[in-house]
Amino acid sequence: MMENVIVNAPSQPPKEFFSNRALKNLIIPLFVEQLLVMLVGMADTLIVSYAGEAAVSGVSLVNQFNTVFIYLFTALASGGAVVTSQYIGRGDPDLAGESSSHLLLFSTLFSIIIAVLVLIGNQAMLTLVFGRVEDSVMQSCVTYLRISAYSYPALAIYNAGAAACRSLGKTGVTMRLSIYSNIINVVGNIIGVFVLHAGVAGVAWPSLAARVFSAVAITILCFREKYGALYHAKRIFQWNWKLIKRILGIAVPNSIESGIFQLVKVVLSSIAALFGTYQIAANGVTQSIWSLAALAGLSMGPAFITVIGQSMGGSEDSEFKQTDAYFKRLLKITVVISLAWNALVFALTPVFMLFYSLSPETKHLVILLVLLHNIFNAVAFPFSGALSSGLRAAGDARFTALVSVISTIGVRLVFSYLFAIVFGMGVMGVAWAMCLDWVARGIAMAFRLRGGKWKRFRVI
Repeated sequence: MMENVIVNAPSQPPKEFFSNRALKNLIIPLFVEQLLVMLVGMADTLIVSYAGEAAVSGVSLVNQFNTVFIYLFTALASGGAVVTSQYIGRGDPDLAGESSSHLLLFSTLFSIIIAVLVLIGNQAMLTLVFGRVEDSVMQSCVTYLRISAYSYPALAIYNAGAAACRSLGKTGVTMRLSIYSNIINVVGNIIGVFVLHAGVAGVAWPSLAARVFSAVAITILCFREKYGALYHAKRIFQWNWKLIKRILGIAVPNSIESGIFQLVKVVLSSIAALFGTYQIAANGVTQSIWSLAALAGLSMGPAFITVIGQSMGGSEDSEFKQTDAYFKRLLKITVVISLAWNALVFALTPVFMLFYSLSPETKHLVILLVLLHNIFNAVAFPFSGALSSGLRAAGDARFTALVSVISTIGVRLVFSYLFAIVFGMGVMGVAWAMCLDWVARGIAMAFRLRGGKWKRFRVI
C-alpha cells in the first residue's frame, strides 16, 4: 500500500541532474580546456611564422587536412560519450564502463588504420588536394603531415578517455591534462624553432609529444577507482556487438557529418591556395584566431552531450520536460558566453598581429576575416553547433547529420565557389559562405528543437 502511495504521488519532484552550481562546475573547466587546446594551434602558427610564410602556409594547410581525421576521432568519441552519459543517467555504472572500454578499443584500432594510410600515401594525398601550391609550401606540408600522422592513435585514445570523463562530469580532469599538454607543446615549439632551428618539424614533434602524454595520462586515470574506473581491462576485449551498435548508431552519422564537413573545408583550402601566398598565410593565421573565438560555442558542445545525455537516460518523464528546460538553459548560456567572448577576441586581434611576422597587407586581411567570423559565430553558431550536439545526445543523430551534410555541400561549398571565384572575393568569399552555412543550419536545428521530434528517439 505504501509503495503505491509513493509511486502515484503527484507532488514527487523530478530528479534534477544538474543544478546551477553543477552546470558551472561542468562548463568552466570545459571552457578553459578548449582555450588551452586552441592555444596549441595558435602557438604552432605563431612560432612557425618566424620560419617564413612558406612554413606558415604549410602548417595551416596540413592543419586543415589533419582536421578531417581529428574530427572523425572526435565524432567516434562523442558517440561513446552519448551512450555512456545515458547509462550514467540511468544509474547503470557497469554498462557505462563497458561502453567506455569498447570505445577505447574501437578508437585505437580505427586511428591506427588511418595513421598507416596517411603515412603510406601522404605526399600523393597532399598533391591531390594542394597540388598548385609553391614547392616550398608543399615541402613544409609533407614534413608536417608525416610527423602529425604518428600522433593520430594518441589523439584518438585521448579523445576516448576525455569523452568518458566528461560523461561523468569530471571536466576538471581533462582541463588539468590540457594545461600540462600545452606546457609541453609551447616549450617544445620554442626549443624546436629558436634553439634547434628545425622549422616546421620544430613545431610538429612537440605536438606529438604533448598528445602522447595526454593519451597515456587519461588512460591511466580512467582505470583508477578514484576517477570512476571508466575502463575495465577484461571488458575492453569482450566484444559486445549490441553495445557497439548503440555507440556507432550515434558515431557513424556524426562521423559522416564531420568527415564531409572537413573534406569540404580541405577543398575550400585548395580554393584559398589559388589566391597567392599572402592570402594562404592570412587564412592560416585567421584559422588560429577563429579557433580561439569559436571556443565558447565549442566548449558548450560537450556540456550539451553530458547534460542532455544524462537527462534523457535517467528521465522518467515521457515528455522530457526537464530535458527541454536544460536545452533552453544551455542555449541561453551559450549565446551569452559567445557574444562576450567573440567581442573580446576581436578587440584583441590587433594586439595579436603585433606578434606575427607578416606583411601589412596580410595583417589587414586577417582583421577583416576575424570581424566577419566573430559576428556570425556569436549569433548563429550556438544554434548550428552546440544545439546540434544536444540533439545528438538525445538520439537525434541522423537528422543533425543530414542537415549538416546538405548545408555543408549546398551552402558552404557552392557559395564558396560563387563568392570566391565567380565574384572574385578570394578568401573573404569563403568566409561569407561559412557564415551563411551557420545561419542555415542554425535555423534548421532551432525548428527541430521547437518541434519536439527529438523526444521520439531512444539510445538505450
